[in-house]
Amino acid sequence: MATVGSVVIGRNEAHHLPAALASVRAVEGRVVYVDSASSDGSVAIARSAGIGVVELDPASPMSAARARNAGFEALAAGPDAPRFVMFLDGDCELHPGFPASARRMMEVEPRCAIVVGHLTEASTDTSVYGQLSALEWASGAGPITDFGNLGGIMLVRAEAFRAVGGFDPHMIAGEDSELGVRMSLADWSVMKIDAPMASHDNGITGFKPWWRRAVRAGHALAQRYALHGRSRVADCRRELASTLVWGAAIPAISLGLAIPTHGASLLLLGLYGVIGYRMYRGALRAGRPSSLALRVAGFGLLTKFANMQGVLQYARNRWRGSYRIIEYKGPEGVKA
Repeated sequence: MATVGSVVIGRNEAHHLPAALASVRAVEGRVVYVDSASSDGSVAIARSAGIGVVELDPASPMSAARARNAGFEALAAGPDAPRFVMFLDGDCELHPGFPASARRMMEVEPRCAIVVGHLTEASTDTSVYGQLSALEWASGAGPITDFGNLGGIMLVRAEAFRAVGGFDPHMIAGEDSELGVRMSLADWSVMKIDAPMASHDNGITGFKPWWRRAVRAGHALAQRYALHGRSRVADCRRELASTLVWGAAIPAISLGLAIPTHGASLLLLGLYGVIGYRMYRGALRAGRPSSLALRVAGFGLLTKFANMQGVLQYARNRWRGSYRIIEYKGPEGVKA
């Protein structure tokens, strides 16, 4: 049985894909590339590199969860099915030492199901959106219990992955965090080690794709809460409550009561200044420069409304019984 196999997923990531594939080829074991109906030559790039390709049928809804599951099954179907699987997105480049470091952690901890490390953002020097992503990836090493800190770049124990049923294919976002919750509920542990894992390029260069990504995050909050919010993990209970209060309740009360209160209810909108200042002060205490702290506060407030749009979109999708990915990148690389 091979020790480590790798799954790279992508949808129109031709610009990043050669580096992503090259980074995992240094890892022992087979590599599988799973393509989600790309139209930019991604499949040809993978095949020219001598890597096995799985092309998802576009007749069914695409999702990163579906792609990763397909890659895992392709590895498991071979005679050299790996004990551990490294998942990497096509817009990332794997650090060469991470799989070995993560594997050692799993060999020491037999109930450890997932290991992640530090993820860096490639575009922090050129884009405020890269800076915000870099802050999103930042968290300390140790056991992960807040699964919002768990991303899709990870080394997983194949036994545990199979035991919990893999990623939920109905999750169009937040599938990585949701997997971590199910691992925890099944008494597996999830760890972050103090080691570099990969670099990432979010490809966001404007406000509109940033907003759509935040909408996508709100959809994930609502869906994760619907699945596990009432479990002992209480997944997304606090985050969803915050979104409902700041993204809907306060604006609705302030505007709805404006006439009967002769405008007095509009004073409630001043609370946004209070929480914005708290975000600003928190960023300063974390060592961020004042210019970045202001951006953190401003975008943090806007996130509440984008997340609320995502919550409403989840409610509509659930009522319809249909979930389709929310794409946020430009035509050169659409993130599934």
